[in-house]
Amino acid sequence: MPLTVNGEQVDDALIKREIAAMRPRYQELASGEDPVRSEATLREWARENMIERVLLRQEALRDPEPVPPDAIEAALRGCGTGPEAAEQRREAEAQIRLSRLIERITAKVARPRHKDLVEYYKKNKERFWGEELIHTAHIVRHVDENNSEEAAHEQIKAAERELRAGAAFAEVAERYSDCKGNGGDLGFVPRGEMVAEFEDVVFSLDIGQVSDIFRSPFGFHIATVKARKPAGILSFNQVESQIEETLFQEKKERALEAYVDRLKAKAVIAAQ
Repeated sequence: MPLTVNGEQVDDALIKREIAAMRPRYQELASGEDPVRSEATLREWARENMIERVLLRQEALRDPEPVPPDAIEAALRGCGTGPEAAEQRREAEAQIRLSRLIERITAKVARPRHKDLVEYYKKNKERFWGEELIHTAHIVRHVDENNSEEAAHEQIKAAERELRAGAAFAEVAERYSDCKGNGGDLGFVPRGEMVAEFEDVVFSLDIGQVSDIFRSPFGFHIATVKARKPAGILSFNQVESQIEETLFQEKKERALEAYVDRLKAKAVIAAQ
């Protein structure tokens, strides 16, 4: 028999879609397990997810408080008319009701205490490893349909001459760079955020050193490094807000799970 939750049938196609969505992450967790057992467990988890969603949706739809029409219109963002649009309106209203229910369930969840944040940091310091960072700035002349290779190179060479004559990097950047503003400052950046040609140069520079002219896919650059932060465990102050948000969301999830468990205890669920 098909899966039903309080008399509402759950289409097996939805469970299969949930299995597909969960599979990549589950395969990481279940690496090395027997494939048959692994597939059965994955299907069971997907089935439980669908049961919980249906229960929450059913509860949300029982709420007698109406949804303002303008909220539905905002969610639809100008969808068309006809039977398809009517179904979209019903779905938009259901999603608004569901979001409203979840907000009510978690509204009284208190933010974690400071001592809980400190304790979590002490027990999980290894999770807060920070990559090497450099504080860099650059001057760039783009090579594109509006600026030829030769023209861009001549422009960056003019900037280089001024730097070698003793002009301040930020002032030269404001005069010559295609990315004006803040003296070409890019702030602190880790490896992996910039193109390889740029990283290969800037991560090899000493603090205060100015590079020679170099080429990237964007054009010609001159770069400098203002400061460095070595790789290592980040301080509590650096990650306090991150920990607070993580623990706060976990408390909300536990409140929601407890609510769903109460719904399950009262539900009539018929499994396949």
